[in-house]
Amino acid sequence: MIQLLFTLILAEMALIVTFVFKTPFRKLAIMGLDRVKRGRGPIVVKTVAGTIFIVMVSSGYNVVAIHRRWIDDGDVNTTDQILLAKHLLEASLMGFSLFLAFMIDRLHHYIRELRIRRKSMEAVKKQNRAFENGKTPASEEIKALELEKTTSHERIKQLESKLEEKIKEANSAEANATALKKQSEGFLLEYDRLLEENQNLRSQLQSLDRKLSHSNSKKVI
Repeated sequence: MIQLLFTLILAEMALIVTFVFKTPFRKLAIMGLDRVKRGRGPIVVKTVAGTIFIVMVSSGYNVVAIHRRWIDDGDVNTTDQILLAKHLLEASLMGFSLFLAFMIDRLHHYIRELRIRRKSMEAVKKQNRAFENGKTPASEEIKALELEKTTSHERIKQLESKLEEKIKEANSAEANATALKKQSEGFLLEYDRLLEENQNLRSQLQSLDRKLSHSNSKKVI
């Protein structure tokens, strides 16, 4: 048991050293812990940690029981001393192994967070560089748009002036049409008057013809 705990502690210390120093093994260790934390890995790790904690508590209870027996009996036995040292060493090693496991978990978490933040910072830096590199084309495009805007304004002013000229021509044409309409109405009235006068003259001529024909007939008689 003690040899197994020493081996576990040495492995945990080696893993912590791997995390602390930037070596090619750190990436492999991080990838291994990533796989362990997937699926049923966390459940297995928690089960093992809980078992070690229970055994540690049991060892601590045995240490307390031996101390109480010494106090009650007042006699120190060599076997109890060996058992006390054994249980105390086991409890210390198990507690230290749990502490190192907790440290490994926290280091792994912080390293992952640091990698994610570094990637985010690199992405932001790339965006800033792309933005800075794209400043010149963007400014040229803005200048081209401003020139096109100025040209469009001048074109609009020209069209507005032409539109005003067309409106004036339309107004003058409308005024001419109104004058022509009034003139044609005057011509129609004059035509109606002349037509009526012509009819009156014809009726007068017809009446004169009748009178002449009537007077001629009387002369013949």
